[in-house]
Amino acid sequence: MTPIQPMIEHMSIGVSDYARSLGFYDAVLAPLGFVRVSSHEDPEGESACWGPEGELPSPEGTPGAAPFWIQHRADLITPPPGFHLCFMAPTRRAVEAFHAAGLAAGGRDAGGPGLRPHYGEGYFAAFLFDPDGWKIEAVTYTDA
Repeated sequence: MTPIQPMIEHMSIGVSDYARSLGFYDAVLAPLGFVRVSSHEDPEGESACWGPEGELPSPEGTPGAAPFWIQHRADLITPPPGFHLCFMAPTRRAVEAFHAAGLAAGGRDAGGPGLRPHYGEGYFAAFLFDPDGWKIEAVTYTDA
């Protein structure tokens, strides 16, 4: 099977409380197998990136391998309607752990772990709002 070329090299969302968001994303992404791989100061605000352990964001690392970033913004964060970001999970247990970790770290429930047959066979997902109101999801197709 040919490897899939990532469509998105990286993306970044703004956060109002950098330390709070670091803790939240460290907690929710760990069960999915992702860790914080980079953080630094930018003129626009502090930023951090998550991906597989040992991976660096490009251009130092593999393009697309560490695609999720947050960046501290001094202004009010208002996520646009309709936006949501979905992370791949390796198992249903990981989806459940993502959801539980998010609630414990200050997120709000947007749909607990479970099958979503209207999205497709074996679609098992959970939804959260992060502390700034960004809607995030974890999904797996395993254990179908």
